[in-house]
Amino acid sequence: MSKLQLSRPLVFFDLETTGLNLATDRIVEISYVKLFPDGHREGKTFRVKPTMLLMGQEVQMHIPDEASAVHGIHDEDLVNCPTFKELAPEIADAMRDCDLGGYNSTRFDVPLLAEEFVRAGVDIDLKKMHQVDAFSIFQKKEPRNLTAAYKFYCGKDLEGAHAANADVEATVEVLLAQLDKYDDVPTTVDALEEYTCGSQHFADFAGRVVYDKDGVECFNFGKYKGMRVKDVFQRDPSYYSWLRNGEFPEYTKGVFTRIYISK
Repeated sequence: MSKLQLSRPLVFFDLETTGLNLATDRIVEISYVKLFPDGHREGKTFRVKPTMLLMGQEVQMHIPDEASAVHGIHDEDLVNCPTFKELAPEIADAMRDCDLGGYNSTRFDVPLLAEEFVRAGVDIDLKKMHQVDAFSIFQKKEPRNLTAAYKFYCGKDLEGAHAANADVEATVEVLLAQLDKYDDVPTTVDALEEYTCGSQHFADFAGRVVYDKDGVECFNFGKYKGMRVKDVFQRDPSYYSWLRNGEFPEYTKGVFTRIYISK
């Protein structure tokens, strides 16, 4: 018997999307499970054709390859699916007079769903609903911090946590213990870098400039994403001025300046 006490239905939901930008990305799949106070549940899953306005026309949005690699949904899978605007009334009815639940939902799923309802012109205020996030419970009860790692891998309590010397000593011990514990974790520094940080190599620390397969710097954001920085500066010198005056880390600005000067 569950300990969960409900005074009204609790709707757990999850989204698959075209990306992580709340302003520009769209839902491509939404699934929910609705728990009722009497213990029964019902659920539904919808595939959603993401759309955007282009020259006054509603057209299907492209799902970036990196998003499709995560959820396995591609443009062609959604051609004959309804848009969110068409589904919004049914989804809103399922959630109205309920509370909301999810996994890491308060940071992304709920805000994006709210954006979609606004765009669809559906009057439902998600702010008036209580929100339950299972990810937050996981973080609180099973912390994934250095103290927890030190206890798990080294079997010791971390004395003086958050003092730099204690933390750095613990980090060394944790890494060495990890290498002893896992046979499939590499032991050389270059291989460890790829294992822990991924194969993507950045020219700056913020990840705004990435090297392509030829080792040339490319934009990793914005309207010129994927294009070589040097080529963009040659074609659009004003873009460099915008970057220099923008809210970017100084190190990143230094990378832009180095490339601009060398062009």
